[in-house]
Amino acid sequence: MNHIHKAHAIPVPSDSTLAPLYKGADLVDAYAIQLPAGASDDIEVLARAGFEQQAWWIRALTRARDMIMAPVGVKSSRAVGIAAAAQGTVIGFFPLQSKSLEELVMGADDRHLDFRLAIQQRAGAAGSRELVVVSVVHCHNLLGRTYLAAITPFHRVIARASLEQAARRVAPRASLI
Repeated sequence: MNHIHKAHAIPVPSDSTLAPLYKGADLVDAYAIQLPAGASDDIEVLARAGFEQQAWWIRALTRARDMIMAPVGVKSSRAVGIAAAAQGTVIGFFPLQSKSLEELVMGADDRHLDFRLAIQQRAGAAGSRELVVVSVVHCHNLLGRTYLAAITPFHRVIARASLEQAARRVAPRASLI
């Protein structure tokens, strides 16, 4: 019987396509979770499992963020998603930037900050596989730095929760019994 492990902080991966963005970033972090045996190896399936249909508390935090930040001109998550969907693929409300077999990158640039999220799958201990999320943010001004300072504690919790959600959703049903 498999059980879902907890997501945990890891050193940022040097092999991520985001590695060139680490230098000078205002936020760089990475979290990983062991994937259950038999989980999909499709990186887009894994990303969608983690970042679409978020838990109620994540949706509530996102709505609060959107309402609080609207008066200062920060785009809502819905506006980011709609604009991105007009240009291409969206996962959750994040615009898809690039995709390979091992890594998928989402993110957007705005006047206050640029953000990127990379989702990687890689070999774990004893033949297992890990799902990794890497976040990189570059702030452009005081609004960006203030916004980032306010959301960073929530970001850390949401990043781990999104990985745990992905691992649960891609676990073969028989392994959850």
